[in-house]
This record gives sequence, structure tokens and C-alpha cells, in this order.
Amino acid sequence: MTAEKSNSTIRLALPKGHLEDGVLRLLADAGIRVRAGSRGYRPSISLPGYETKILRPQNIVEMLHVGSRDIGFAGADWVAEVQADLVELLDTGMDPVRIVAAAPISILENGKLPPRRLIVASEYETLSRKWLEKENLDAQFVLTYGATEVFPPEDADLIVDNTATGSTLAANGLEIVGEVMRSTTRLYANPRSLENPARKEQVDQLVMLLRSVLEARKRVMLEVNVSADDLDALVEALPCMREPTISTLHGSGGYAVKAAVPRNELPLLIPVLKSRGGTDIVVTDLAQIVP
Repeated sequence: MTAEKSNSTIRLALPKGHLEDGVLRLLADAGIRVRAGSRGYRPSISLPGYETKILRPQNIVEMLHVGSRDIGFAGADWVAEVQADLVELLDTGMDPVRIVAAAPISILENGKLPPRRLIVASEYETLSRKWLEKENLDAQFVLTYGATEVFPPEDADLIVDNTATGSTLAANGLEIVGEVMRSTTRLYANPRSLENPARKEQVDQLVMLLRSVLEARKRVMLEVNVSADDLDALVEALPCMREPTISTLHGSGGYAVKAAVPRNELPLLIPVLKSRGGTDIVVTDLAQIVP
């Protein structure tokens, strides 16, 4: 049984490995500094009331599940694999991967798995068995400990693994035959850690700061000048969050319009604004957006 903490300190778990850089950058963009100490796995953090520890994402899920950590970053795939009873606080959208089933092209029959007993290799035993049952496949499971893609064709007929682009699978002569789930890096909490209102408020404030960075990454600040005659037509085309900020230019020579707009709409939006009389368009990055 895990010992209870005697104070209000929030025990935050940070991921080691491929998720680490993105999480540290997210914290830094929110103004939260993480500094390595004399013991590398226990860095200091500039957020009052928190103590941190760096763990592998799989271990973070386990530690959150048993309650030795209060909150932590991990992939949704490992939460599903462990079947951990956790509260999802924030989907960062970072490190997107698909958990897929893939097989050597040589064994496929018209793009499908052969109707025989298969050997399936994976680090994801729970997810693999659920998918096999869903697909009504007869298979023997083999647990792997990394480099799963090298098992076929000699040691497995099929693998279940994560992929971002599919290039590693293709390089090993494997073709995707099914999707198990999609995963991103997310912030999770042990539900018992949120039962105390003061501690929950503390965690909610962290989530707000991180979400403000994620929202800012999706948008840019767009500034454009426009004449009085074209103002209404230009404002009509702006996909702003609420209403744009409009101010009069010096000498009443028109208006300056400012709005936070979706970054991915810029290629289509800027030509539209130009066609509606917009001039002197300036686009700048945003750091944080707090609604």
C-alpha cells in the first residue's frame, strides 16, 4: 500500500524518452522552468507546491494507478494497455501515433491475413488480445520488449505496434492490416489526488496554463489595415475568437483590425483579406491564450 503524503505537495511525473522534449517545451512555454538537479531523475520545478520525478511513460501510468504519483504525462496507449483508473486532464495533441496491426506483405492473401492460426508479437498484450478478439482471429501471443518490427516473418506472422508515419513498418516489409487505436501525450491524474478541493484547484491552474499554450500554438495574431468603406466586408471574413479589436488609424485614415485567427487558415485567409481591401497585413506568433 502506498504511503500517503503528509502535505499538499503535488507529485508530478515527467516522461523520459521520446515524449520528454515536447513536455519540457510545453512547460517552458507556459513559463514553468524545469532544472536538472544533482540527482538527474528529480529535477526542480519553478511551480510552487510541486515536486517532480522523471520516469518512463509506462512507469508513470503504473505509479499514477497505484497513487505514488498524483499527476503525470503519458501516452494514451499505455493507459489503455494497463487499463489504469485515471482521470484525463489534458490532451496535448503532441506525439500522435497509431497503434496498428501489421503483417509481412508476403503472407497476405488479397491484402488480408491468411485464415490460419497466427503468431502475434507485441509490447501491447491487452490491446493486442482485445483487437484479436474483435477481429475474431485465432492467434498465439508473444510479448516483446522493443524492436517488435523485426520479429516477422521468422518469429511472428503479425505485430501490434505504434507508428507515427509507417516508414519503419514499410522498411521492414510490413503492411498495416488494422488500426487498434490512436494515441497522443496526455496529462493524467490519480482520481484520489483530486478529492481535496485545494489540491484540485492547484492542478486545475496548471492545466489552464498548459492549455493556454496549446491554444496559442493553433492561432496567430493577425493585424490588418482597412478603409472605412471596406471595414465591414473585411471583418465579416475574419475567423476570430470572439470579436476583433478595431482602432482608428492616425488622421482618421481608416482602421487597424486585430484578431487571433487559426494558423492553418492563413493560406486561404490572407488572399481573401487582400481582396476585401486589407493592407499592411502583419502576422505574429502568440505565447498563451487564456479565454
